[in-house]
Amino acid sequence: RLFLEGAAARRRFLDRLAFGFEPAHAVRLADYTRAMRERSRLLQDGGADPGWLTALEETMALAGAEIANTRCTYLRHLGDAVAAAVGPFPGVVLAVEGRLEAWLEGAPVASVAERFLAQLRTLRGRDGDAGVTTEGIHRSDLAVRHLAKGVPAAQCSTGEQKALLIAILLADARLQAEARGTPPLLLLDEVTAHLDVARREALFEAIEALGAQAWMTGTETAFFQPLKGRAQFFSVRDGAILAEGSARF
Repeated sequence: RLFLEGAAARRRFLDRLAFGFEPAHAVRLADYTRAMRERSRLLQDGGADPGWLTALEETMALAGAEIANTRCTYLRHLGDAVAAAVGPFPGVVLAVEGRLEAWLEGAPVASVAERFLAQLRTLRGRDGDAGVTTEGIHRSDLAVRHLAKGVPAAQCSTGEQKALLIAILLADARLQAEARGTPPLLLLDEVTAHLDVARREALFEAIEALGAQAWMTGTETAFFQPLKGRAQFFSVRDGAILAEGSARF
């Protein structure tokens, strides 16, 4: 339901992908969130030391601008890899929609940080009344469109949405393999659900082409039949794991 629910889930999805290319992204997100929560608490309590508020807002501004920049930079790298359709998987158009991300178009990170800092100071009254920070990178969203159809992912069928998501993950895995010289470990839960035969087989071939170790789970054994002789199979029965052709463990 990634494409049907709120922006928070898509934002977390984008940030998790970005972690693979910029580990400091996670630290900046933690710094930003910590400072934002402390600022909101002080504004709600009232009578906060202006100097302390400024220090928190400076942390948010610096971290926020870097976070927005990492998101935009990562999507530029991912964009080319995911725009071209691979086999039966659709081409995808990706964009991050947010105020700071928009400010970065034609402006350096330092300039965006200064602009955001000024905005945070201006919004103290409104944010205190609302009890939340009304502007910032925590409001951004990941926009996903089906390239051939030209429609948002939310308007696609369940099978198409699954294919779009897989196309994004495979493109990210290819990028990581190129950058690091080794593919990432893939953990794919119920990955074959809602996929037709052609897409299931194309997924298996793409994973094999990557040379990645992949763990795929599902409730329908038949969906994985094309992998017989090419993969190791395990079953979970009565609280025990059974490897095909071996005893329980």
